[in-house]
Amino acid sequence: MNRRDALKAFAGLALCPLCRPASAAEGAHWSYEGASGPAKWGDLDAASKVCTIGLQQSPIDIVAPIKSQLPPLKLNWAKTADTIVNNGHTIQLNFAEGSTLTVGERKYKLLQLHFHRPSEHMVAGRSYPMEAHFVHRADSGALAVVGVLMSTGKPNAAFARVVATMPAREGPPVKADPGFNPNDMLPKKLGYYRYPGSLTTPPCAETVEWLVLTNPITVAETDVAAFARLYPLNARPVQRDNRRYVLQSG
Repeated sequence: MNRRDALKAFAGLALCPLCRPASAAEGAHWSYEGASGPAKWGDLDAASKVCTIGLQQSPIDIVAPIKSQLPPLKLNWAKTADTIVNNGHTIQLNFAEGSTLTVGERKYKLLQLHFHRPSEHMVAGRSYPMEAHFVHRADSGALAVVGVLMSTGKPNAAFARVVATMPAREGPPVKADPGFNPNDMLPKKLGYYRYPGSLTTPPCAETVEWLVLTNPITVAETDVAAFARLYPLNARPVQRDNRRYVLQSG
């Protein structure tokens, strides 16, 4: 089986990675270090083979993006989250039905928000202390992830609420702080980089439209340190861009 045929076969296994059966999603342990770390993800099970053989893997180092006339990001998010969970890989907030992202003619539903330390994406070789991923899914199953780079500086009230209420141990979801507003974790201007990529965790499905905001937000250094006490390292290293074009909104 050549690389192209293999990609087609494994894509079927990971077509809807966020709605896979628990038995499939939990079949192989993965981590960010050691024998089950990123370099070994493709060997863990058949569904994760794309992590190794894929040609559109994420994250990447965003270098020399091409200025383009991209459609604006239209975010219609609720002002609260439903639940918060420590899932053993990160802190994640889940959202009820109703929050949407529209890019051009395609509409996506906001599913969840989670965090990585340090940032997974780099910009011209620069890494950031953290990165937030807002994961959306269209009715077709296609995914769009809005990435928000996080610098240290002025506190961010929304992230401070996450840190104050995040479960210290892995376990089931609990109700999120009703005062948490995901809109407060966005910069004032929604310029963005756009490129085709993948999930940054197994099964690394190449079904993601990446929308990484060009302007970072600032969060308190103490809040980053608090997150780091739970997850000091939960970021996949940058992957080869394989000559993919990265577009930047004008």
